[in-house]
Amino acid sequence: MPRGAGVDTSPVTLPLIPPMLATPGGLPPVAQDARWAYETKQDGQRAVLYLPGDGTLRLRARSGEDITGAYPELRPLGAALGATAAVLDGEVLAPDAQGRADFQLLQSRMGLVRAPGRAARMAAAVPVHLVLFDVMHLGGDPLLRMPYARRRARLEALGLEGPFWSTPSALVGHGREALEATRVHGLEGLVCKRLDSVYEPGVRSRAWIKIRNMRTADVLVGGWSPGKGRLTGLPGAVLVGQRSGTGALRYVGSVGTGWSEAERTELAALLRAEVAEVCPFDPVPPAPGAHWVAPRLVGEVRYSTRTRAGLLRQPSWLRLRTDLTPEESAADLPDNSA
Repeated sequence: MPRGAGVDTSPVTLPLIPPMLATPGGLPPVAQDARWAYETKQDGQRAVLYLPGDGTLRLRARSGEDITGAYPELRPLGAALGATAAVLDGEVLAPDAQGRADFQLLQSRMGLVRAPGRAARMAAAVPVHLVLFDVMHLGGDPLLRMPYARRRARLEALGLEGPFWSTPSALVGHGREALEATRVHGLEGLVCKRLDSVYEPGVRSRAWIKIRNMRTADVLVGGWSPGKGRLTGLPGAVLVGQRSGTGALRYVGSVGTGWSEAERTELAALLRAEVAEVCPFDPVPPAPGAHWVAPRLVGEVRYSTRTRAGLLRQPSWLRLRTDLTPEESAADLPDNSA
């Protein structure tokens, strides 16, 4: 989608607005804390909502794709503002039994844009929840140049609370406490937004900063997948596992980032020295073309969370743990909700 505003084809003409994006970073300096608002970082699908004021609703993904059909339970939101047209920013989540966003659950809904029957059935089995956090156009007035604090006040005044959507409050100041709260409650992280920031369509801005809570784990390398292009002859990714309570090496994911070129070359030599004919994982993971190795190399990886099946989400390589033997790293698999 082009940057900036285009034209939507809704019954009422609304500006087509690509979502503003946050830049990875850390907390603002303590001296500037009161100039920032803090929102929980959600693990879902970003969506811009178009309400033309005729009772209908259209959702567009960050790519610009119309995803309205995937989430039929959100359609009633189209009538929530009556005849007032609006463009809103938010995130579609699939809450788990504890109310936390579960991206794996959401994936079962995301591909149903053109399958209305199945989308309706899944809406009953795996309902989503829409978190609203910005308003860019309201009642014919463009709000892009309005400071975040005023846009937030306009959004909260709309009172958009319903069975499948809500407008959680943002916390002004107290960034350290807010970040710690997300860690304690097992949430993905924090988004810091400067109170005077304008809305920059399609721009990854320093006025919004995202902080992701990452975790680390020791893993055993049990195989590798060949690299392509400039990585030909080198491992494109390593296949890693952890010991279960029975001692079996359970596959927990494929790690393909985190090395320098020199580190990847060094790792390739270490893997060649551990070639194995038989897959060390139990059960064998779906990894066509993989090369198996004896699980003697211990590595430390960073990851965001685990799927219900125990796989690491967004893993990246931190370091080779030459200080640990395979036996020392053979702790039981942690709980999947970690």
